[in-house]
Amino acid sequence: MDELLMMLEARLANLNCALRLAKKDQDFPEGSLRVSTSNKRVRYYWMNQKASDLGEYIKKDNHQFARELAQKSYNRKFIKMAESEILYLQSVITHLSKNNSDMSYDKLSLTRKNLVNPYILPDNIYAKNWQEESYKTSNYLPECKVYSTKRGEMVRSKSEAIIADILYELKIPYKYEKALVLKNGTIKFPDFTVLNKKTIQEVYIEHFGLLDDELYLSSNLLKLDEYRNNGIYLGKNLLFTYETEDSPLDIKGIRKMFRELL
Repeated sequence: MDELLMMLEARLANLNCALRLAKKDQDFPEGSLRVSTSNKRVRYYWMNQKASDLGEYIKKDNHQFARELAQKSYNRKFIKMAESEILYLQSVITHLSKNNSDMSYDKLSLTRKNLVNPYILPDNIYAKNWQEESYKTSNYLPECKVYSTKRGEMVRSKSEAIIADILYELKIPYKYEKALVLKNGTIKFPDFTVLNKKTIQEVYIEHFGLLDDELYLSSNLLKLDEYRNNGIYLGKNLLFTYETEDSPLDIKGIRKMFRELL
């Protein structure tokens, strides 16, 4: 519900900003525009008090005038519809802020919450349950997991430990090397599977630590192709971090990316 309210408030802010621009944009010519299409040819006519019922033809060298008339018509319609939508959004936001189904559980005392199974899981409970679920992980060279994280698990590289610690510090639920079954039955083990608490969707994180190595790079590009073929897209539900000899892990940038996206 919090995410929905944030989306509605963002839409409201965007509309208010656009409405202010539209109300400032009022330097329009008199009259209106009529558009005629005949034999795949478009003609513009200026409808004004002096013109006939068909309007005054606008020549090709004066199409800027047609654009101004078209903008005028759009401006009037936009202002009317934006004002209507703003009033509606304001009423919806007010109502949902004070009265939504989630509150039937949120307002219970802790004692009663312990006795009740909510029909809609609050995001924090969903995230807690997701984090505590058991999962199949990679058994590939377990002896290579020699780096400890703040959460007490072992990972394969110092950079992965840093990434895990950033997720932990930001309170982003994550699972290390959780099995992912692709459409063709192939099993992949993304470095991290995280829960985006804003959208309650899983997002995968891959760390590319040897981009200087051509074979390593080629192999991972094929992995990205497999992800894309399975509806897993960079920037949507797949993020990646990287480093090379000349470009060390950007810890500050990664923390900022995780904070803003997750």
